Amino acid sequence: MSFNNLDQLYRSVIMDHYKNPRNKGSLEEDAVTIDMNNPTCGDRIHLTLKVTDGIVEDAKFDGEGCSISMSSASMMTQLIKGKKVEEAIELSDIFSKMMMGEEYSDKYDLEDVEALQGVSQFPARIKCATLAWKAMEKGVK
Repeated sequence: MSFNNLDQLYRSVIMDHYKNPRNKGSLEEDAVTIDMNNPTCGDRIHLTLKVTDGIVEDAKFDGEGCSISMSSASMMTQLIKGKKVEEAIELSDIFSKMMMGEEYSDKYDLEDVEALQGVSQFPARIKCATLAWKAMEKGVK
């Protein structure tokens, strides 16, 4: 597959998560709640997590922002559900390295999250992509 076709595929995955977000909403009972924002661009996220016995049982988000921040939140909630807290933190570290253009572990299948790889070429957008991940880290620690 050529670079242009791959780039177009990644864009369509990002836009699909933006237009049809997974895990949108919030959890009520026994949920950890984290609110964060990115004042430089106005992205805002409200993340709720249900963590039981060290496992992220459920994750939902709400908020407003650009396609990158909202898509990243959708992809992140999908990826961390059912994972141990340690794995969720490790995935966040891997994602952070990917955003910084650094070498990262291929220990996990990042699924749709890989579509955000191109964001690393736009330093001003990295904070958009990592907002939900930083909120998750704050919530599980």
